[in-house]
Amino acid sequence: MTVQSRINPEEDQYLDLVRSIIERGERRADRTGTGTLSLFAPPQLRFSLSKPSTSTTADPELVLPLLTTKRVFSRGIIEELIWFVNGSTDSKVLANKGVKIWDGNGSREFLDSRGLGHREEGDLGPVYGFQWRHFGAEYKTCNDDYTGQGVDQLAEVIDKIKNNPTDRRIILSAWNPADLAKMALPPCHMFCQFYVNLPPPSSPPSTKPRLSCLMYQRSADLGLGVPFNIASYALLTHMIALVTDTVPHEFILQLGDAHVYLDHVEPLEKQLARTPFAFPGFSWARTKDEVGGIDGFELADFVIDPSYKDNSHGTIAMKMSV
Repeated sequence: MTVQSRINPEEDQYLDLVRSIIERGERRADRTGTGTLSLFAPPQLRFSLSKPSTSTTADPELVLPLLTTKRVFSRGIIEELIWFVNGSTDSKVLANKGVKIWDGNGSREFLDSRGLGHREEGDLGPVYGFQWRHFGAEYKTCNDDYTGQGVDQLAEVIDKIKNNPTDRRIILSAWNPADLAKMALPPCHMFCQFYVNLPPPSSPPSTKPRLSCLMYQRSADLGLGVPFNIASYALLTHMIALVTDTVPHEFILQLGDAHVYLDHVEPLEKQLARTPFAFPGFSWARTKDEVGGIDGFELADFVIDPSYKDNSHGTIAMKMSV
């Protein structure tokens, strides 16, 4: 049964999907051996990234769709996103900052199981950030300098938003079939498209275009992965909006294999019993000029409304299947 909180209908979308998978998902074997309940291609999830300001002269107020029915590791999301944007493929860079989410896939045992025994531990191969910034370049190791090599898709996205905003090819793809066998883990969140709503001709000159992002995720772990992915691509859209002088408008998520791991059912049922709060506000610590460009972001730039701590429920432990 669908239960609307009426406080946060956007988080209700996510909770309703989890509930649907638990109630009627197909039981399926999976790569990790854990087992899942799965639905294919459920309805899109849509999340607002801004709302009108209470002041008629101010820019819209920014919003971050960070789940409130459990506390989400926001610092880990931000550090990983900066790591992607930097084109890094070394999991030790994150581990040294206390973000251990890639440790399992970068372990000696896991790399050996993927036929990547020649790689040093932590070298994930040409995963997300490499494809974003160096698509088509020949991958060697995580320690090599790839400056100027391959296609910098992220730079092209930003250029098109600025100079050709009605382009239907504002695409960022992490799915490169030629490199899949070289990756510790093929991309789950694999492809996104950006769309710019231009202001009507009658709008005031100060009205900014609105930027939205649609992401396709082939494999979606509803318990652990999807809450991260929603916030991560929302933040990526916020980042690109800042450097292109647009207003972040909406993040849309389309899932392929949407699944709940069998050992996540019990903790997710605990989460489903909770009532969402409103999503937190979001702001930037520095201006567009101070950041300087997409490569200039730092952890301290991302300011999540501190009320999130009080307006969210506690963490819920779930094991990561590797």
